[in-house]
Amino acid sequence: MTLEDLRIGVDERMTCPHFKFGKSDTSPEAQRVQYDIYRGMSPARKFQLIFDTYEMGRQLAMAGLRMRHPNATKEELWRLWAQQHLGRELFEKVYGVAARE
Repeated sequence: MTLEDLRIGVDERMTCPHFKFGKSDTSPEAQRVQYDIYRGMSPARKFQLIFDTYEMGRQLAMAGLRMRHPNATKEELWRLWAQQHLGRELFEKVYGVAARE
């Protein structure tokens, strides 16, 4: 077995399950190109993409909290986000009291 055989096997495992169950609108060829791009990225660039994606999700969650709690202060919104993000049990261990719901 060559390194190329292993690489093709990884590509097949990464693409086939999505198409069997209809969970992806990305073609196998486009997905292979995307994986090749990721493989060519430096670890620092990959980390930056992860961080940017996490930050976008956090901002979307905060926007949803602001919509549901329009009169909440920044501190109250942060506590609501932290409780939602950490879960009530961990939030209470870290901060001592649950945020208002």
